[in-house]
Amino acid sequence: MILTVCLNPIIDVNMEVDSLNVGKANRIISKKTFYTGNAINISIGLAHLNAQVFATGFMYEDNGTQFEHELHREGVSYRFVWSKGRVGENYKIVDRRSMLTELSDASTEITEAKQNDLIKLISKYSAKCEGVVVSGSLPKGMTADYYGKILSAVPSSVTKIVDADGERLVQALKFGVKLVKPNLDELERTLKRKLKSREDMLDGCRKIIDMGAEYVLLSLGKQGAIITDGTKNYHCKSINVAMNSTIGAGGGMVACATHALLKGGALQDILRCGVAGGTAAVTSPDSISFVKSKYEEILSSLSVEEI
Repeated sequence: MILTVCLNPIIDVNMEVDSLNVGKANRIISKKTFYTGNAINISIGLAHLNAQVFATGFMYEDNGTQFEHELHREGVSYRFVWSKGRVGENYKIVDRRSMLTELSDASTEITEAKQNDLIKLISKYSAKCEGVVVSGSLPKGMTADYYGKILSAVPSSVTKIVDADGERLVQALKFGVKLVKPNLDELERTLKRKLKSREDMLDGCRKIIDMGAEYVLLSLGKQGAIITDGTKNYHCKSINVAMNSTIGAGGGMVACATHALLKGGALQDILRCGVAGGTAAVTSPDSISFVKSKYEEILSSLSVEEI
């Protein structure tokens, strides 16, 4: 079983309007609502690969029940720590000129007692798992060392996968992490320097390995991804696909890379599966994850080169 930890769920509301007129009534042409959060997306991606998944994390009483409905529909087991308040909602409004307007909300703060409750749940369930995936931002008011508290509650025999950046990643790495998946911006923020060349990027990945990671999977967007263990380095270029959604791309990459890793895949396999999962996710406009058949189609067309 794979345990996923979602610390900051979010509701994404995507709306299309003819034109956005401030101070006037605006007619919505289309509207899509996604119950998301990177670890939620990872859970669903793993379920699409027929993995046994258990989702935990924080959830909110006022508007959080739909997350359970979505996970149940996808065949993901779950148990959340429920708190008073609301899941934050992000609104993305696109008009006919393709101008994007975003309105970002924040979830309610989590009490210290609820934070401790989640650590206890993670300790209980991770002992039964082969892998634990921790991903995403923290709720308002929480500090980065909570990532360290989570991983310190996971047995050393359990494979740890982390998708985070900055101080959250730094804190996680103190407890030994098998795989981390930053994108280039996140790696630069974590190291606090620009990485312009491929050698710069590989050097940055090696810094993360020196801090406690075993493998670094560096997402490069349309350019695919790089993976390294500090000695062997590989690149996989993505393929051109119709980009119908950006929601879930990172989660798709982590889900498929995690699945390959826990199946005993070599670095090249982890990389190729991760790139296929992230690419497949952007082709699915009505889902926060990928369609398995599309993932398999893309996977069969990818190749890996040593660098």
